[in-house]
Amino acid sequence: MILLILSCFLGFLGAIIVVWIGKYLGLDDIPNPRSSHSLPTPKGGGVGILATFVIAATWLELSTALWLPVLAVSSVSFLGDRVKLSPSLRLVVQSVATMVTVGSLIWTFPQGSCGFGANLLVGFPLAAFFVVATANVYNFMDGIDGLAGITGVLAFGLLAFTGGVRGENPSWVVLAMTLSAGCAGFLPWNFPRARVFMGDVGSVLLGFVFALYVVAWSRTLADFLLFISFLLPFYLDEAVTLLPRLREGDSLTRPHRRHVYQILVNQMGIPHWRISLLYGTVQLVVALVTLFLRPWGWPGEAVWLLAACGAGAGLASWVRRRER
Repeated sequence: MILLILSCFLGFLGAIIVVWIGKYLGLDDIPNPRSSHSLPTPKGGGVGILATFVIAATWLELSTALWLPVLAVSSVSFLGDRVKLSPSLRLVVQSVATMVTVGSLIWTFPQGSCGFGANLLVGFPLAAFFVVATANVYNFMDGIDGLAGITGVLAFGLLAFTGGVRGENPSWVVLAMTLSAGCAGFLPWNFPRARVFMGDVGSVLLGFVFALYVVAWSRTLADFLLFISFLLPFYLDEAVTLLPRLREGDSLTRPHRRHVYQILVNQMGIPHWRISLLYGTVQLVVALVTLFLRPWGWPGEAVWLLAACGAGAGLASWVRRRER
């Protein structure tokens, strides 16, 4: 309980510190034509969530091979909140950190990542790609008030609940609880109106660590489908945004406002808080239904998730037609 209270406090404290001194540290996010905000707002408020992760990981005596690479990725991300870093540099740091952590996880959880530990030639690169991809998906989806914070509270709360029910390593369960609490502490400064943004330091961290949980705890395909359902709105929005950009030959490193949540806010004028709550509601419903279908195994989960993705893709298509 003490650790959870501390985590919530650190999430709150990190945000308020950046609110107070962010502009003096060069952390102000100046609006541009691709922004979803209209006033200069400090970013990097997720530094409190990073502090939560590091303190909780060391308190719980988790492996240095887990938390030290995550700290490195988040530190580079925090630097990226202050100065412009090349996408290639970020990718190199993320890739090296991923190789260390995934290697450690496959050693610690040999039955994890859908049994990929038994086939390192295939499993290791797939697991590493999934971690890097999820870290960047979470980062790309952090674009409006409250979205990343609400998603973090729910995603890690669902991980903690599921891990507790399944009898997973108690330290990992508690770590998920602390990250959920850290996001909850950050939220009052970012929702319903943002006085500070989470920044890359928080969003990349949350996506990276979430993916590590999926790799560590997915012993079967049914497990994998269950855990990715906890973050399905993010994965789906990124997929329906990425595919048209690939077809059009658009540079994937160029900033844009083509995510569904961005169109709903910027082109259709819906308030940030409503879209963030909508995504959180969909996230929770999809996850709870998938949990309910768990006894039916991966076929039941797959049918449900395909139906949810089909509905989401249809909604995205309707939104884009309205935009045009």
